[in-house]
Amino acid sequence: MPSIARKLLICAAVDGLIIQPLATKGQRAQQPLKVKYGDATVSSLPRDQPPETPKLNSSFEAFGVVGLFTVSRLSYLITITGRQQVAQIRGFPVYVVTDVALTPCTSRAEAEIAIANTATKLRRASADKFVDDSDSESEVEGPSFSGVDDTEDPGALSDRETSENKDVSEAGGERSSIAEDVIKRRGSYGRFAQRWFSRKGWMMDQKRNLGMSSVVAEAPDSPTNKPKNGSPERELSEAVKQEGVDPPSTPSVGESLMPKLIRFAHIWLGTSRSFFFSYDVDLTRGVANAPSTTEKTNLPLHQIADSTFFWNQNLMKPFQGSGNDSIILPLMQGFVGQRTFVVDRHPPQSDSQEDSMEMADMSPPPERDTEFFSPERASVDLRPSEKKFAITVISRRSTRRAGLRYLRRGIDDNGHAANFVETEQILSTPTWDPTSKIFSFVQVRGSIPLFFTQSPYSLKPIPVLQHSPEANYRAFKKHFELLGNTYGDIQLVNLVEKHGVEAIVGNEYEKTVQKFNEQRAEDTQPLAFEWFDFHSACRGMKFENVSLLLDTLGKKIEEESSTVEKGGQIERKQNGVLRTNCMDCLDRTNVCQSSFGKFMLDLQLREEGFDMSAQLDQENSWFNTLWADNGDAISKQYASTAAMKGDYTRTRKRDYRGMVNDLGLSLTRFYNGMVNDYFSQAAIDFFLGNFSSMVFDEFEATMMSKDPGVSMSKMREQAIETSQKIVIEDDKEDFIGGWTLLSPNTSGSIKTSLFEEVVLLLTDTALYLCRFDWKLDKVSSFERVDLAHVVGIKVGTYITSAISPAEADESRNVGLVITYEPGKFDVKRTNTRSLSSTSGQSDHISGKDVLGSPAKAPAAVSGILNQAILNAIAGKPQSQPQPPRKIALKALHSRTAVSDTKDTKKMTESEQINVIAAEIERLVFLSQPIPTDSERKSMIERGDIISLAEAKKSTGILEQWGHSIKKLVWA
Repeated sequence: MPSIARKLLICAAVDGLIIQPLATKGQRAQQPLKVKYGDATVSSLPRDQPPETPKLNSSFEAFGVVGLFTVSRLSYLITITGRQQVAQIRGFPVYVVTDVALTPCTSRAEAEIAIANTATKLRRASADKFVDDSDSESEVEGPSFSGVDDTEDPGALSDRETSENKDVSEAGGERSSIAEDVIKRRGSYGRFAQRWFSRKGWMMDQKRNLGMSSVVAEAPDSPTNKPKNGSPERELSEAVKQEGVDPPSTPSVGESLMPKLIRFAHIWLGTSRSFFFSYDVDLTRGVANAPSTTEKTNLPLHQIADSTFFWNQNLMKPFQGSGNDSIILPLMQGFVGQRTFVVDRHPPQSDSQEDSMEMADMSPPPERDTEFFSPERASVDLRPSEKKFAITVISRRSTRRAGLRYLRRGIDDNGHAANFVETEQILSTPTWDPTSKIFSFVQVRGSIPLFFTQSPYSLKPIPVLQHSPEANYRAFKKHFELLGNTYGDIQLVNLVEKHGVEAIVGNEYEKTVQKFNEQRAEDTQPLAFEWFDFHSACRGMKFENVSLLLDTLGKKIEEESSTVEKGGQIERKQNGVLRTNCMDCLDRTNVCQSSFGKFMLDLQLREEGFDMSAQLDQENSWFNTLWADNGDAISKQYASTAAMKGDYTRTRKRDYRGMVNDLGLSLTRFYNGMVNDYFSQAAIDFFLGNFSSMVFDEFEATMMSKDPGVSMSKMREQAIETSQKIVIEDDKEDFIGGWTLLSPNTSGSIKTSLFEEVVLLLTDTALYLCRFDWKLDKVSSFERVDLAHVVGIKVGTYITSAISPAEADESRNVGLVITYEPGKFDVKRTNTRSLSSTSGQSDHISGKDVLGSPAKAPAAVSGILNQAILNAIAGKPQSQPQPPRKIALKALHSRTAVSDTKDTKKMTESEQINVIAAEIERLVFLSQPIPTDSERKSMIERGDIISLAEAKKSTGILEQWGHSIKKLVWA
C-alpha cells in the first residue's frame, strides 16, 4: 500500500497555499501540492521546489488533510493539527482527531494571517502543555493508552498531540465521592443538569459536551500569564475571527453564515473527537471483509476504503486528481476503543482479584471519569495458566442518511436507514500475533426502515407515518436486500414499546416484515423478528431483565457465530447479523448490544479454553466501560449528548442518580433538537456532498434543512401520475402535460404568506389544479376549469416575501395568474375519505409543514364528491352566475442545493412559466373558436403579479422581527 504522509507543512506562497509532505523514516519524499487562491484548484509542484518559509509563524505542521470546501467565493483547507492515539490494530496506531485548522484559500494575505494564528496557537500549546484548571478540580482523566508497546510511527510523540498522559501520570488516580459522581459527572449530564448542579456549571459543561480538547492556546496578542475567561465557545469564536472567516464586506446570499459554518467545522471535525484515522489500517472495513493482499499492496488507502464509512470522501475530491495519493487520508466517524485484560484457565480460590485479572485502559474518552487499576504486569509475570487479550470495539457510522436525531429518521428512497452503525468487537492478543486467533463479532443498528417523522418540539413526540404502503415496502425491501448482500441472514431485534405512541411505527414495522417474508423470493432467507418491549420488561429500573432477551436469542447468536482469522487467513466467517433498533437507536440499543457482545465474548474465550464465569472478577468493568464509551460516542454524534442508561452499561446497576442524569440529557436533546440541529444538519449534508453550498441560501430563507434522502423529483413525477389517474375521468380527454408549482393555500387568493406545492394538469379541454397530500401520496382535492371559460393569463414577477434575498430575487420569483368565468363544467371536488382519516395531517406548503383541516361532508358520503351534488342534497339553490375567479401559480426554484450536486440542467423559472402559459393559451384558442375574418390577440398579459416594492410594503414589522429572531436563534 502506498504510504500516507504522516506530517505536512502548510504555508502560503505568492499564488496559492502549499502542502508539503514531510519525509520521515523509510519514506520517499512526495510531491508538494498547491491550492490556488480564488478558485481553489489543486495542482502538483516539482519536488525540487521546497516552500520558502523564512519568517516566524509563516507555516505550521499538520498530521493530515481532511479536505477542501468552497462556499460561494470562499474556500478553506481543513488540516489535522491535533491527534491522540486510542488503539493499535495489527501493530499500527489508530488516532482520534482532537483539533483541526481551517485555512482560507481566498488570498495570500488572509492565508498568511490564518497560518500565523494557527502556528502561534500550536507553538504555545506545545510549549505550555497545561491542562484547564476546571479539569484538575474534578476527577482526573485516565491515560489515553497503556499496556501496549508504542508502535513505530514517525511523529507519534509529537508535542502537538494531547497531553493527558503526562498530566495524569503525575496526578495519580484520584476517585470521586458519591456526591461528586452525581453533581460533577464530567459533562455527561448535558447543559441543563450541569447548570443546575455544578458549581461552575454552564462554562465547564459546554466545553465537555462539545468534546473540546483540554489544550487551548492563548490568543497571539494576549500575554502568557493572562487568565482564561473559562468559555471555550468564546475562545473558539475568537479563533474563528483570527483565522479570517468573517464574511466579505458585501457577502452574497449564504456567505453571512460562514463564521457559523467554520465554527461548526472546528467542533464537528476536530474538538468533538468523533473522527478516527490510521495511516496504515483501513478502519472502514472489518476483519471479515478486509481487502486482499493484492489490494493492500497496489492500491492507496482511499481506494480500498468502504465509501459507506468514508466520511471525508467528498471533501477530498479536489485532491483525487492531483496524482499525490499520500495526501488523501480517510476519516471514519464513530468510535474506536481498546482494553487489555488477563484471564486464567485455573483461577486461584482467593478473595483478591490482583492475580487473576488485570486490565489496561487504551482509550478513555476525555469527558468522563475513568476507573484506575493496579499497574500493568509484564507478560513474563503471567502464570502459565494465564493469558492476556485485547478487546477492541470499532463503531462505523454510515454516511448514508447521516445526520441528527429528529431530522434524520426512518429510511430513504434508496433503502438507507438513519443512524446506521456497524459495530465490530474484536478479540485478539495485545500484539495481534498472527499465530493466534483473531475473533470478530459484528452487529448493526439503524432506525426502523419505514418512512416516518417525529417533531423536535416535544419530549415524547408521536411518530407520523409517511407515504403510501407501496413506497414504504419498496424502500424496506431495498434496505434488507443491501443488508443481506453484506451480512447474510438477519435477526431483527425491535426494542420499541408495544403500547403507546411508539407502537404506531412498531406495529407497521412488524406488518412489513410479515409482508416481506410472504413475498420473498425462494433463494432469500426470511427475516427473523423479535419484538422485546424494553421499557415494559425493565420497568422499575430492572435492567437486568435484558437477560430475558438473551435467553430468547442466545441460540441464534451462537449459530451466527463470529469471524475467525489466523495466520492472515479467514478460518470461519460470521454467517448472519443482529440488527437492533429502538426509536433513536441509542440508549436501549446500546444496553442490548453490549449484552450481545458480552455473550459472544464468553463464547469466544470458552473456545480458547477460558471460562469467564469462573474468573474472580465478575464485574468486568473493563468491558462495561468500553461499551459505555461506545454508546456515549454514538449518542453524541446523533443526539448531541451522552447516552442515557449509561450508568447501567458501566456498572450493571440502575439507581436514582442515573435517572437524574437521564433527565438532564433529555432536556439537552430537546434544546438541541429545537435550536442547534437545523443548521448542523445542513452543514453535515454539505460536507458529505448531499447538497451544494446553495443549502445555506435556502437555510437563510427558511431556517430549515431539507432531506436529500427523499427524491423530490421522483415524488413529483409520481404525484403527477397519481393525479392524472384520479382526476381525469373522461377517456376522451387527451392528456397534454403536468407540472408541480406553488399556489396559495387558500383557493382564489393571490397575496398570502402560505403556499403549498400543487399539481397542475392540462388536457385538450380543461386544466386541473390538484392539491396533493405529500405525506400520504394522495390527492386531497382538485379543481377543474374548462378551457373554454378561461378569459385571461397574466405572467410576471410574483414576490410574496422580501425578508430573505432568495425570496426577493425578481428573476427567480415568477408566476402566472389564470382568470376564468365559472361554468357548469367547472367543478371542485374533495377527497373526504383520505382527509377524514387524517385529521390534522400536515400539508406540504412551500417546503414547510403547516396543519390543514379536512373538508366538511355528510357522514354517509365518502370518496370524491361533487360540490354541486352536495348542494342539491342539502337543498341549497343553485348559485347565480359568479364573478371571474383566479388561479395563482408560482414556479418552483429550478436551482436547488440538491440539483446542483447532480449537475442537472433545468429550465429557469421564467422559461418554465412561459412554456406553461403558452401551452394553455394555445389550447384555449382551440376551445374558443372565432370567425375566420377576425384577428385574435394574445391573451397573455405581461406585468408584475406582486412586485418587489409591493412585497416590501406588505411585509409587516412583526414578520421582520419574527425572521430576525429565528435567524438569531437558528443561524
